[in-house]
Amino acid sequence: MAGTELRALARGGVLLTSAALEAGWAGRTLTRRLRSEGWVRLHAGAWGEPGRRPDLPIRLRAVQLLKPGLVVSHRSAAALWRIETLTPVLSGILEFTDPGLTLRREGTEVRVHRMPLAPSEIAVRWGLRLTHVNRTVADLLRAGGPTDDALVAVESALTRRTVGQVRRAPLTTAAALAAELEAPLLGASRGRGLLKLVDPGAGSPAETIARLRLHDAGLRPESQVELRTPDGRRRFLDFLFRAEGLTVEIEGYAYHGSREAHRRDIDRFNQVLQCPEVRLLLRYTAADVFQRPERMVEEIRAALGQLPATGLTGPAAPP
Repeated sequence: MAGTELRALARGGVLLTSAALEAGWAGRTLTRRLRSEGWVRLHAGAWGEPGRRPDLPIRLRAVQLLKPGLVVSHRSAAALWRIETLTPVLSGILEFTDPGLTLRREGTEVRVHRMPLAPSEIAVRWGLRLTHVNRTVADLLRAGGPTDDALVAVESALTRRTVGQVRRAPLTTAAALAAELEAPLLGASRGRGLLKLVDPGAGSPAETIARLRLHDAGLRPESQVELRTPDGRRRFLDFLFRAEGLTVEIEGYAYHGSREAHRRDIDRFNQVLQCPEVRLLLRYTAADVFQRPERMVEEIRAALGQLPATGLTGPAAPP
């Protein structure tokens, strides 16, 4: 058989060994041809088409073609919905849910969750069956994984974000997630508790983690605060300790590298410092938040200690 016939047997860039054998290929001949043509082994019994990058959708498709009953879920589904998480997905474990409750494990690179799924909780994206947005986020809240990761995912889903250089709208609402967590599934109580910690205005994973580290340290700033500059322009601050007049700004993952972006940043921060509510502004990068949170917290605590309270009050900070 000609190599082009192997490509004709592929589905969405994935060739199942079983499909080639059924088409008449002999086992040894097939393996030699696949390797010589540059097919990439994705999973036992599944190969990726030559010239196509074995990205996340391709890797997930290989498993789902081998086990059609599996539904992409948890962090893998979050990545397909462009919901940010802290755990790298592309090089990590692929996650699926088995609504048939029959499989426990499917190889070292695949994690299978055995849970029921209603038809309304399954969507199709990238040609893959995956859990709906609300079910995806609720699963992350219910799971026993890191709290930080779950809250980053929730706040990403609730807000407008740029993920993978793609700008998307908010994907769900806090009310919809609360309704999803009413389902009597394991971890529902934990999920409802975590949902109370969510700030639906958070603008990036770095902002989420910064707020959580401040919360852990007993510091309760207002977040996503709108102020008016003396010339009437609206400015939004990541965090404001209103009584002390301390503003804390968190820079996201993206580096504002152009001269124009740098100029806008300087202009924005100069305007913020002209607001009567602001006496001091501290700025931190994502690296500060993720790699040096203790230093960030101590610097903020020290600044608060040096700023006598002004008596200004505002909206109560979240508990």
